[in-house]
Amino acid sequence: MNAAKRRLIFERLRAADPNPTTELNYATPFQLLIAVILSAQATDRGVNKATAKLFPVAGTPRAMLELGEEGLKRHIRTIGLFNSKAANIIKSCEALLARHGGEVPRERNALEALPGVGRKTANVVLNTAFGQPTMAVDTHIFRVSNRTRIAPGKNVREVEDKLLRWIPAEFMQDAHHWLILHGRYTCIARAPRCGSCVIEDLCEYKSKNLE
Repeated sequence: MNAAKRRLIFERLRAADPNPTTELNYATPFQLLIAVILSAQATDRGVNKATAKLFPVAGTPRAMLELGEEGLKRHIRTIGLFNSKAANIIKSCEALLARHGGEVPRERNALEALPGVGRKTANVVLNTAFGQPTMAVDTHIFRVSNRTRIAPGKNVREVEDKLLRWIPAEFMQDAHHWLILHGRYTCIARAPRCGSCVIEDLCEYKSKNLE
């Protein structure tokens, strides 16, 4: 895929959705951080259902610590891996208060030093909460990047690096959300909805015309 075609793809994605954003509900960077930690191997809808009751009682690091690990588990038990997530969240809250004055850091290294926070989670927070042009490659973005050939790669880091290198700068802030939403609702895993895709004629997916 050449640079001109990539530009057209993102021009169309922008025209279809000028202001994309995360589907996780949050009011502060801390709440976004917690929601993203909870979203691993879980749906945004499931996370939002849990945080709708969690955040009113534990919407800050200190309030989360006061709730405690067992109290947190009661709020998130419907979410996969809730035991390990609860333990990591409590440890992260302790670290936020001890090292960062209760604020979510804006630096990657500091974010990734928090328990339960990997590169993908850090990228989401940096992009969505702090407006940094990062690329959080989840299963949707990995699939779309390889299937369309926008940025094919054997692993998530290879795809991330190619997307950061090849996406025109004017699109980088929102590209993460466009690609996730495209993978979630159009370029779905088992049966991509090519007929309703705004980039169908630009996509290089070899199987789309074989049916």
